[in-house]
Amino acid sequence: MITKRIIPCLDVRNGRVVKGKNFINIKDVDNPVSLAKFYNDEGADELVFYDITASAEGRSLFSDVLKETASNIFIPLTVGGNIRTLDDFDRVLKSGADKVSVNSGAIENPKLISEAAEKYGNQCVVLSMDVKRTDGKFTVFAKGGRINTGIDAIKWVKECTKNGAGEVVVNSIDTDGVKNGFDIEMLRQVCESTDVPVIASGGAGKMKDFLDLFKEVPSVSAGLAASVFHFGEIKIKDLKKYLSDNGIEMRI
Repeated sequence: MITKRIIPCLDVRNGRVVKGKNFINIKDVDNPVSLAKFYNDEGADELVFYDITASAEGRSLFSDVLKETASNIFIPLTVGGNIRTLDDFDRVLKSGADKVSVNSGAIENPKLISEAAEKYGNQCVVLSMDVKRTDGKFTVFAKGGRINTGIDAIKWVKECTKNGAGEVVVNSIDTDGVKNGFDIEMLRQVCESTDVPVIASGGAGKMKDFLDLFKEVPSVSAGLAASVFHFGEIKIKDLKKYLSDNGIEMRI
């Protein structure tokens, strides 16, 4: 049985970790460096760092904050935020990231994924998708969930993983921050469309939500969450023990 992963997500704006609900009502949480250290010590399997307004504001990701964060943890770090060129990949990897997450940049230039995979390896290229139900289908949104691209999410997953994306993070805008559970229907369809690891994001509110995720979508690789970890509603060590006690293979 493949070990499942628990991944906290740091949504960073102006050098601070923030969290919202359905991508709005953003609130300040903490300093990303101290929070990253905390999760490293708490037993998180990986960490995701998103500069959530870099794309919308048309600027480069905060390299100084990223470097300090990366230098203080010893778990894999995935980083995203206005990644549009191979130079962006290079800069982020040199700042300490293990993997680079691409969302809007790949939508604007689909060749970016294949070019990055060829240069840095598939394992470094992560497709990140913000997905929402529109007109009865799962649709990809860009610019931090602000722009409806009209792209069918399932077709997009197939295309990008075929072109070299080695992992997919799927965030459901419909369930983001709502804490009523992961979007099982959407995740099943995404997992059925690709063989690469899929990370589920959006909707975790209690430990059972993670258990339901791994039981109902056995092929999903990891569960990602933010506010339930940031505000101490779920402790990662407790979560991993709970999942292990309920038959889910975990690294404890």
